[in-house]
Amino acid sequence: MLNLSPESRKDEPLRVLCLGAHADDIEIGCGGTILELVEKHPNTHIHWVVLSAEGPRKVEAATSAEYFLAGANNTNIIIGDIRDGYFPCIGPEVKDFFEGLKGLGPLDLILTHFRHDLHQDHRTVSELTWNTWRDHLILEYEIPKYDGDLGSPNVFMPLSTEVCDRKITGILDGFQSQQDRHWFTGETFRSLLRLRGVEARSETGYAEAFYARKLRLRLSSDK
Repeated sequence: MLNLSPESRKDEPLRVLCLGAHADDIEIGCGGTILELVEKHPNTHIHWVVLSAEGPRKVEAATSAEYFLAGANNTNIIIGDIRDGYFPCIGPEVKDFFEGLKGLGPLDLILTHFRHDLHQDHRTVSELTWNTWRDHLILEYEIPKYDGDLGSPNVFMPLSTEVCDRKITGILDGFQSQQDRHWFTGETFRSLLRLRGVEARSETGYAEAFYARKLRLRLSSDK
């Protein structure tokens, strides 16, 4: 069970693991949520893990992670060099990478790819997330793409307009290598935030959305 209100956590750090197959995945899928968490929980301990980023993309991944994590007291950025696009074909290498993450310690929340994402690397990361952590709160984020694999999420994180602006600015400024992709625009990212904001009845009109496969409820008492 996870209560995200600052009052409930007091001095206890919130321990979060963000997983992304490629540079910019985490930012696009849950960057706004991370910005909100860091703002409201400055003692949040965030593990930011990108499995595949080489050359200029590795530099972009590291710089972007620092942008989104600015203000967090405890951060751990891990950037791997697994071959882009080949995750299902080199399963043992990807599995070994995940086995190495078991030493990160206790985690309150894991953010990872959507299980039905049509990008093969994304699906592999989602599958191995669930294989590696079986008793954790795992939320799966979404990424817009040409394939048209957006579904019906069941968990929403309302975002302020300021956070949305910071998220979009961070993505566009941080990943110059992606500017030639037809979908990589501020309009794309804001449109999805707006659509999920409608579904969440967000007061600002904006939200990020996630998929929760399994949730465990626990009733607590003050007595």
